[in-house]
Amino acid sequence: MEGNIKFEDALAARLGIIQPSKSDIVACLQNHPFALSPGIDTLIETLNEHGTDVFLVSGGFRIMIEPIAKSLCVSKANIVANTILFDEKTGNYLDFDRTEPTSKDMGKPKAIQQIKDQYSYKTIVMVGDGATDAQAKPPADAFIGFGGVVVREAVKNKACWYVMDFHGMIEVLQKFGRRKLNK
Repeated sequence: MEGNIKFEDALAARLGIIQPSKSDIVACLQNHPFALSPGIDTLIETLNEHGTDVFLVSGGFRIMIEPIAKSLCVSKANIVANTILFDEKTGNYLDFDRTEPTSKDMGKPKAIQQIKDQYSYKTIVMVGDGATDAQAKPPADAFIGFGGVVVREAVKNKACWYVMDFHGMIEVLQKFGRRKLNK
């Protein structure tokens, strides 16, 4: 998350050590459900109300992100994340899909450019808390750093706007978000 080693190397090393099975991940999600940062649900709801498309671009794993996306009313089609490959019979870990843009260093900029090209967006704003999120500007037109979970100085220094919670962003959207913000 600090950006000290290439993302694809860190991802391969972590998965190689953990070797998570599909059942391990499902059990983990059941025993340790994700807690959303306060206000993220309202922020996404406000964006949706203003006709702004929301994408989740993550170096994390699709299997873990899809339930979050569902709870936030973000379409599966609007998720760019890594896919863990499991043995079809046993559910044991095999590998990860190395063709996903987010499986490599500088993958988020590539993913953002693909989204921009596919949907002809003129403006994309990236919000995130890690070094790979900050890498996405450009092609993202702006980067909002989020420090509500952990403050990373490198991320803070690269952000166009740095927030500790989502309430200020929601206020700005409610005040100025009368037009379609993403096209």
